[in-house]
Amino acid sequence: MNFKVEHIGIAVKDLNAGISLYEQLLGSPCYKKESVQSEQVETAFFLKDATKIELLASTQPDGVIAQFIDKKGEGIHHIAFEVPDIISEMDRLKKAGFLLLNETPKQGADNKLVCFIHPKSANGVLIELCQTQTS
Repeated sequence: MNFKVEHIGIAVKDLNAGISLYEQLLGSPCYKKESVQSEQVETAFFLKDATKIELLASTQPDGVIAQFIDKKGEGIHHIAFEVPDIISEMDRLKKAGFLLLNETPKQGADNKLVCFIHPKSANGVLIELCQTQTS
Protein backbone atom coordinates (compact mmCIF):
# COMPACT_ATOMS: atom_id res chain seq x y z
CA MET A 1 0.00 0.00 0.00
CA ASN A 2 1.31 3.43 -0.93
CA PHE A 3 1.02 5.71 2.12
CA LYS A 4 1.64 9.44 2.11
CA VAL A 5 2.27 11.41 5.30
CA GLU A 6 -0.82 13.61 5.45
CA HIS A 7 0.25 15.64 8.48
CA ILE A 8 2.18 15.65 11.72
CA GLY A 9 0.13 16.42 14.83
CA ILE A 10 1.76 18.47 17.59
CA ALA A 11 0.19 18.85 21.04
CA VAL A 12 0.34 22.36 22.52
CA LYS A 13 -0.95 23.83 25.77
CA ASP A 14 -1.97 27.16 24.25
CA LEU A 15 -3.22 27.15 20.66
CA ASN A 16 -2.74 30.90 20.07
CA ALA A 17 0.84 30.79 21.40
CA GLY A 18 1.48 27.72 19.26
CA ILE A 19 0.10 29.46 16.18
CA SER A 20 2.35 32.45 16.78
CA LEU A 21 5.40 30.25 17.28
CA TYR A 22 4.78 28.11 14.18
CA GLU A 23 3.98 31.13 12.00
CA GLN A 24 7.40 32.50 12.91
CA LEU A 25 9.13 29.14 12.62
CA LEU A 26 7.65 28.20 9.24
CA GLY A 27 7.35 31.70 7.82
CA SER A 28 3.83 30.70 6.84
CA PRO A 29 0.43 31.67 8.25
CA CYS A 30 -2.04 29.34 9.90
CA TYR A 31 -4.53 28.65 7.12
CA LYS A 32 -7.30 27.03 9.14
CA LYS A 33 -8.55 26.67 12.72
CA GLU A 34 -11.16 24.09 13.62
CA SER A 35 -12.80 22.63 16.71
CA VAL A 36 -13.42 18.88 16.92
CA GLN A 37 -15.87 18.56 19.78
CA SER A 38 -15.91 14.75 19.82
CA GLU A 39 -12.16 14.80 20.57
CA GLN A 40 -12.32 17.86 22.89
CA VAL A 41 -9.68 19.58 20.78
CA GLU A 42 -9.06 22.76 18.83
CA THR A 43 -6.76 22.51 15.85
CA ALA A 44 -4.73 24.86 13.70
CA PHE A 45 -3.22 23.89 10.36
CA PHE A 46 -0.09 25.04 8.57
CA LEU A 47 1.14 24.14 5.11
CA LYS A 48 4.79 24.66 4.24
CA ASP A 49 5.60 23.42 0.76
CA ALA A 50 4.22 19.84 0.79
CA THR A 51 4.32 19.46 4.59
CA LYS A 52 1.19 19.90 6.69
CA ILE A 53 1.38 20.50 10.45
CA GLU A 54 -1.61 20.27 12.79
CA LEU A 55 -1.44 21.89 16.21
CA LEU A 56 -3.79 20.36 18.79
CA ALA A 57 -4.89 22.01 22.03
CA SER A 58 -7.31 20.51 24.52
CA THR A 59 -10.60 22.26 25.18
CA GLN A 60 -11.04 20.37 28.46
CA PRO A 61 -8.64 19.92 31.38
CA ASP A 62 -9.20 16.15 31.23
CA GLY A 63 -9.21 15.85 27.43
CA VAL A 64 -6.98 13.42 25.55
CA ILE A 65 -4.52 16.14 24.50
CA ALA A 66 -4.37 17.59 28.04
CA GLN A 67 -3.66 14.08 29.37
CA PHE A 68 -0.96 13.58 26.73
CA ILE A 69 0.74 16.89 27.66
CA ASP A 70 0.51 16.08 31.39
CA LYS A 71 2.23 12.74 30.74
CA LYS A 72 4.73 13.57 27.99
CA GLY A 73 4.79 17.36 27.61
CA GLU A 74 4.14 19.38 24.50
CA GLY A 75 5.43 17.89 21.27
CA ILE A 76 4.72 15.42 18.53
CA HIS A 77 1.44 13.68 19.24
CA HIS A 78 0.86 11.64 16.08
CA ILE A 79 1.75 11.04 12.46
CA ALA A 80 -1.15 10.82 10.02
CA PHE A 81 -1.11 8.81 6.82
CA GLU A 82 -3.53 9.46 3.99
CA VAL A 83 -5.22 6.32 2.70
CA PRO A 84 -7.58 5.95 -0.26
CA ASP A 85 -9.96 3.56 1.54
CA ILE A 86 -9.90 3.78 5.32
CA ILE A 87 -12.27 0.83 5.85
CA SER A 88 -10.10 -1.59 3.87
CA GLU A 89 -6.92 -0.28 5.56
CA MET A 90 -8.48 -0.71 8.99
CA ASP A 91 -9.47 -4.27 8.08
CA ARG A 92 -6.02 -5.07 6.69
CA LEU A 93 -4.21 -3.70 9.75
CA LYS A 94 -6.58 -5.36 12.19
CA LYS A 95 -5.98 -8.72 10.47
CA ALA A 96 -2.24 -8.06 10.69
CA GLY A 97 -2.54 -7.73 14.47
CA PHE A 98 -2.56 -3.97 14.94
CA LEU A 99 -4.67 -2.59 17.79
CA LEU A 100 -7.11 0.02 16.47
CA LEU A 101 -8.40 2.62 18.91
CA ASN A 102 -11.75 2.85 17.14
CA GLU A 103 -13.72 0.12 15.39
CA THR A 104 -15.19 2.40 12.74
CA PRO A 105 -13.84 5.60 11.18
CA LYS A 106 -14.91 8.80 12.87
CA GLN A 107 -15.13 12.43 11.82
CA GLY A 108 -11.84 14.24 12.27
CA ALA A 109 -10.59 17.71 11.45
CA ASP A 110 -10.04 19.03 7.92
CA ASN A 111 -12.92 17.05 6.35
CA LYS A 112 -11.32 13.68 7.12
CA LEU A 113 -12.53 10.31 8.29
CA VAL A 114 -9.98 9.06 10.81
CA CYS A 115 -8.90 6.00 12.75
CA PHE A 116 -6.06 5.74 15.23
CA ILE A 117 -3.65 2.86 15.76
CA HIS A 118 -2.53 2.32 19.35
CA PRO A 119 1.10 3.30 19.98
CA LYS A 120 1.75 -0.16 21.47
CA SER A 121 1.21 -1.55 17.97
CA ALA A 122 3.55 0.93 16.28
CA ASN A 123 6.75 1.18 18.32
CA GLY A 124 5.33 3.85 20.64
CA VAL A 125 4.00 6.15 17.89
CA LEU A 126 0.32 7.06 17.66
CA ILE A 127 -0.64 6.60 14.00
CA GLU A 128 -3.67 8.22 12.41
CA LEU A 129 -5.17 6.90 9.19
CA CYS A 130 -7.17 9.51 7.35
CA GLN A 131 -9.30 9.66 4.24
CA THR A 132 -10.65 12.82 2.69
CA GLN A 133 -14.43 12.75 2.58
CA THR A 134 -16.09 13.43 -0.72
CA SER A 135 -19.36 15.28 -0.80
